[in-house]
Amino acid sequence: MIATIVAEGPRLGVRALCEALPVPRATFYRHRFPRYGPWPRRARPPRALTPGEQQHVLAQLHAPRFADCAPGQVYARLVDEGTYLCSARTMYRVLAAAGEVRDRRDQCQHPRYAAPELLATGANQLWSWDITKLRGPSTWTWFYLYVLLDVFSRYVVGWLLAHRESARMAQHLIAATVAREGIRPGQLTVHADRGAAMTSKPVAFLLADLGITKTHSRPHVSNDNPYSEAQFKTLKYHPSFPDRFGSYEDGRAHCADFFPWSNTEHRHSGLGWHTPHAVHHGLAAGQRHRRAAVLAAAYAARPERFVRQAPVPPALPSAVWINPPKLLGPAEDDGSVNRVPLVSQTP
Repeated sequence: MIATIVAEGPRLGVRALCEALPVPRATFYRHRFPRYGPWPRRARPPRALTPGEQQHVLAQLHAPRFADCAPGQVYARLVDEGTYLCSARTMYRVLAAAGEVRDRRDQCQHPRYAAPELLATGANQLWSWDITKLRGPSTWTWFYLYVLLDVFSRYVVGWLLAHRESARMAQHLIAATVAREGIRPGQLTVHADRGAAMTSKPVAFLLADLGITKTHSRPHVSNDNPYSEAQFKTLKYHPSFPDRFGSYEDGRAHCADFFPWSNTEHRHSGLGWHTPHAVHHGLAAGQRHRRAAVLAAAYAARPERFVRQAPVPPALPSAVWINPPKLLGPAEDDGSVNRVPLVSQTP
């Protein structure tokens, strides 16, 4: 493996190869640039137990009367009997060399969850949905807001305000929104976190019947669902958002005003300062062309005000990722590796 890193390091990068193999970089550099010649093998310490003594210690630890005793207990009992074999720490070393040191009880091993890597290159390819709580008229009263968001255009395709979090309500909202948007089987992926409604069987069966792929965030990783989180922040940081809603009707009226504003008036920096409605319905390209004409006229009238170049409108998004994969670029001179994000992750 060291020879592979030496041969391919200048082209792919030492760090990337060491991580992929895996080999510690210190090991590679120690073999590649030895300072003091070959490393000598460490001599056996004169105070170490001989192999015969180690076997005797191991036999004592295997004795039936010590079957349920820790090395510290064994050490104390033997000393009380007038026998000293070694320290309790040395007993642990002997057991570790024999592969007999472990926790008495099996520990819970949580599965490793891979980060979802989701790509959208157009509208109605990837939706993100979540539920947030809105404060009600008194303490410990809440209204639950369900929001379905198109990730590519940031367009809210469906929403629902309810008195509780329910898988059945989420099922009806998704079914109605899919029908309204004309989603075909195999066209859409729906992403959500691991809330009770998101992982419920009614929602899973509905998505399977509609031919929709479902994905979930990793547990306790809010960054895996950034677009829904950003939408909720826009909602709750809007100047019109109250501290509490006086009633269910009050909350529903507020949402009925906010979401049309968010879809048709709010300009997003991640969309080239276009509205979600324009991007979702394919109107943004024409708007960008008209912006370019306005900027070109301004440049022709007063070119001295534009120091570097003629102004151009921001580009429209061509692809939007949730957790874009890290691509390895050409190695730098210092052996490091460029990690190039495919697109901006700004929600």
